[in-house]
Amino acid sequence: MQQEPIVIVSGLPRSGTSMMMKILEAGGLEVLTDNIRTADEDNPKGYYEFERVKKVSEDKEWLPDAVGKVVKIISALLKDLPDDYHYKILFMRRKMEEILASQKQMLIRRGEPTDTVSDDKMTAVFEDHLVKVEKFMAAKPNFDVMYVSYNDVLVNPLDNIKNVNAFLDNRLDETKMSSVIDKSLHRQRR
Repeated sequence: MQQEPIVIVSGLPRSGTSMMMKILEAGGLEVLTDNIRTADEDNPKGYYEFERVKKVSEDKEWLPDAVGKVVKIISALLKDLPDDYHYKILFMRRKMEEILASQKQMLIRRGEPTDTVSDDKMTAVFEDHLVKVEKFMAAKPNFDVMYVSYNDVLVNPLDNIKNVNAFLDNRLDETKMSSVIDKSLHRQRR
């Protein structure tokens, strides 16, 4: 097992993962990103994605480059991470109705249909997924997990940043981390 962990920001889509990536980058943690997906109206500060993550079930060659850095990985892909690394996972949570509203707005901007699945059905699917992911992570001895509320970070940024920094061994600049939180981007309030 590697000494230094791979820091992962995870959660459901539209749960605040890009915000957390920006916070960690500002604090001094090196991010693993390829900048293929660029900032847009839905994520004006950038997505912080690394395309190879999407194929982690087949392609694990990039993982040594992630040691000591932070990478964003959607919750559905955490199961594909190999056991021979130590992971510190910041798992973002957000009010479900805000996630759904944010996804719907993103689909509208892309000109895609928004009525293919009801909010009730989507909520049930997401909640079932979260139960399974949380159970999976709890059973992995090489996963250290901290749950972070997107909504609480916006209301109470200093305490949340202090807790995140403690989870990451107090090596980040909390003042710089706080400076990048942009409450104006909380557009789907519920």
